[in-house]
Amino acid sequence: MEKRKIDLNSDIGESFGVYKIGQDEEILPYISSANIACGFHAGDYNVMNKTVKMAIDRGVAIGAHPGMQDLTGFGRREMAVSADEVYNMIIYQMNALKGFTHIHGGSLHHVKPHGALYNMAATNIVIAEAIAKAIYDTDAALILYGLANSELIHAGKKYGLHVAEEIFADRTYQSDGTLSPRNFPDAVIHDKNIASAQIKRMIEDNLVTTVDGTEIPIHGDTVCVHGDGIHALNFVQHLTEMFQEAEIKIESVSR
Repeated sequence: MEKRKIDLNSDIGESFGVYKIGQDEEILPYISSANIACGFHAGDYNVMNKTVKMAIDRGVAIGAHPGMQDLTGFGRREMAVSADEVYNMIIYQMNALKGFTHIHGGSLHHVKPHGALYNMAATNIVIAEAIAKAIYDTDAALILYGLANSELIHAGKKYGLHVAEEIFADRTYQSDGTLSPRNFPDAVIHDKNIASAQIKRMIEDNLVTTVDGTEIPIHGDTVCVHGDGIHALNFVQHLTEMFQEAEIKIESVSR
């Protein structure tokens, strides 16, 4: 019987100038897809260039990770933005990264919004459709990564994009299928054993237990592991070991 497959993605390239964030070089060997910051919430032109090259050298699929123009808040603060602004900020950021992939002989594989923009698009159909349209107008062959069963996924399908439904190992879920806001005390799962058990159940049983104890159905094509925490490398190593034991193959999402 063929092994189950799952894409393992991580948000990287989030250093800026002299400030180093994350463990990009150490994490890249373990993942199949990289979401690279495009300079608004994190990253800069030097970091983007270096990170794209590292990903290509490792054979890791490259994704643009556009966010709000909010370096101070790391793109995690909601902002009042119009659909036109969202469309334009996605076009601007994703095409900047696309340029770096081109000069290194690679190609852009997917787009995954970051932080507040990602969460807003999960529930706001106007924001979701602006993102999907920007991707479609740039390159309809790109894959849109979004929260499983969210408005962003629905918008991607509406525009005929290939979508990848994303699930999280280290985040808790609300009963409506959204992620618990980061200002909630139980938003992040710090115990790697609990996190790996949650993701294994989501992959094998298509179920997740929410913060109020409700079980809800969920489907995942790709698993996110955050690359900016102090225990990020240890966590991704633990997760890949669990996948190996469960005979789950790590492979990027195919178009």
